[in-house]
Amino acid sequence: MTEKLIIFTRYPEVGKTKTRMIYHLGKEGAALLQKNLTEHILNTLENLVNIKIEIHFSGGNYQLMQQWLGNKLTLIEQKEGDLGEKMRSAFEDSFNNQFEKVVLIGIDAPDLNINIINEAFNKLKNADLVLGPAADGGYYLIGLSRYIPELFVNINWGTSEVFRQTKKIANQLKLKSCNLPILADIDRPEDLPIWEKYVNN
Repeated sequence: MTEKLIIFTRYPEVGKTKTRMIYHLGKEGAALLQKNLTEHILNTLENLVNIKIEIHFSGGNYQLMQQWLGNKLTLIEQKEGDLGEKMRSAFEDSFNNQFEKVVLIGIDAPDLNINIINEAFNKLKNADLVLGPAADGGYYLIGLSRYIPELFVNINWGTSEVFRQTKKIANQLKLKSCNLPILADIDRPEDLPIWEKYVNN
């Protein structure tokens, strides 16, 4: 396989995950949301074919992650540093291991589906960069056809500027880039109705 999908998630430890939801859902409820969003994405993508899937996690440890998600998935602990450094390292390792197209996603956009993932890989046939813009100004997906470390520095991670700043860097580097549909992330209490349509089905 020459294509890889990296899924960034966090072990759903009570009090340490989905912290912006704690006031609304409580510590246990916020951790359960993290668990359910992760499992939803994995279930959504279980029929993805000919693509290597890796789970890159923070929090917990390998044993806890394996107890949660089983032993059929490749589990890798995220590197140290801010979000940009973690993503940069994941892409660097992937391209060093001879993957030709690498897509990285989080677990916060429940509307993400196989069609969008396949579209991302297809766009990478003719593009350096593909981004899935999030409604809050970030991005839910980033895909590269080569290692471009400049995309992960001087970004105000966790703000509404992430997508705009990333596109600005891409333009400065004269990258050929493509965008996917805008999707909503589940980060704040006001986002919960988007998730509830899945819970109630």
